[in-house]
Amino acid sequence: MRGSRCYAERYLEALSRFVAVLSLLLPAAALAQPASDADLYTRACAACHGDDGRGRPQREVGFETPLPDFTDCEFASREPDPDWYAVIHEGGPVRAFDRMMPAFGAKLGEAEIFSILRHVRTFCVNDAWPRGEFNLPRPLFTEKAFPEDEIVVTVLADTDGGGGTETEFLYEKRFGPRGMIEVAVPVEHGDAGSGFDLGDLALGYKHTVHHDLRRGSIFSLGAEAVLVRTEGDDGSDDRVTVFEPYAAYGHLLPGDAFLQFQALGEIAVDGDAGDKAELRMTIGRTWTEGEFGRAWTPMLEILAERGLASGASVEVDLAPQVQVSLNTRQHILLNAGVRFPLDDDEGDEDDEGDEDDEGDEDDEGDEDDEGDEDDEGDEDDEGDEGDEDDEGDEDDDDEDDDDEDDDEDDD
Repeated sequence: MRGSRCYAERYLEALSRFVAVLSLLLPAAALAQPASDADLYTRACAACHGDDGRGRPQREVGFETPLPDFTDCEFASREPDPDWYAVIHEGGPVRAFDRMMPAFGAKLGEAEIFSILRHVRTFCVNDAWPRGEFNLPRPLFTEKAFPEDEIVVTVLADTDGGGGTETEFLYEKRFGPRGMIEVAVPVEHGDAGSGFDLGDLALGYKHTVHHDLRRGSIFSLGAEAVLVRTEGDDGSDDRVTVFEPYAAYGHLLPGDAFLQFQALGEIAVDGDAGDKAELRMTIGRTWTEGEFGRAWTPMLEILAERGLASGASVEVDLAPQVQVSLNTRQHILLNAGVRFPLDDDEGDEDDEGDEDDEGDEDDEGDEDDEGDEDDEGDEDDEGDEGDEDDEGDEDDDDEDDDDEDDDEDDD
């Protein structure tokens, strides 16, 4: 009896120890389960940005730096995930934002940061806004499908012996999630000693018809009314109205590569301006110095045009170019390139460049020896990009500046 009692006591003691150990292990196992996107956001970000993503008031956070509203789709949709990731990982200063946005790279892994971003993206409930991933580098000639806010200054220099220059001021303003208007005012300057004249004035509208981030595609339709400067029969300046409808398409490729297409027509409403059709294609890829450094984007444009008159031939030009970011916020970029015809035995070249200032939350700047430079920096605390274009037998230097929201992405 005594032996059986001792055995029973030892059994109960061992069982109680097992239950005690199990009670300690179960909470640990529960904590070891992967946290949800919302849980990670709550632990890392809600103290400042609030559970609803609108940002806590100053009296609660204890500092004066304004906090972004993640439910504002106009703000939250503009920047791609890599820009948000950089600010979360390295803190605000990595993109020239306030130091009150701390760095979480030492505390959160890459998967956890992107998990938080997935939750942040849920605060914007209007899917009509195209994501910033579609704000691709701006080629010198091909129209982007993404609607933007920017000012582009394009400087063209004739390298074919004419010696003239043209400076184009382009203003683009976004309306709502999909619409954008643009106004272009070029100023021409001939040889030394000649005066300045207005070039081909243009007013246009672009509307995003479809965008799908999962498939990596965006499609827009637009049109411009252009007052083309011509010479009248008596030698005086005349203006011909030309209507230019177009379709623009952008596609994201693996490895930070991309394709852009534009098909357009030029149809004279009055007078004779030489009706024609054009097809433009751009392929490019972006490389970054280190993980969060300067971005380099080499691109190649293939430009084909054909007059609509019977018997007209097809002319094909190439425009190789490189865009590079110039500042910490990545919203001022320089795009330099050259345009030359494939069928020109003399090898005439055009270098064009232009500068873009993208106002309204995005700073985009880019320069092109052929066109324009875009600064696209729509970050929810992040910058914009820029691009440059090369057009015709001319040299262009372009710079784009996008005025971005100085709201911080404090995640």
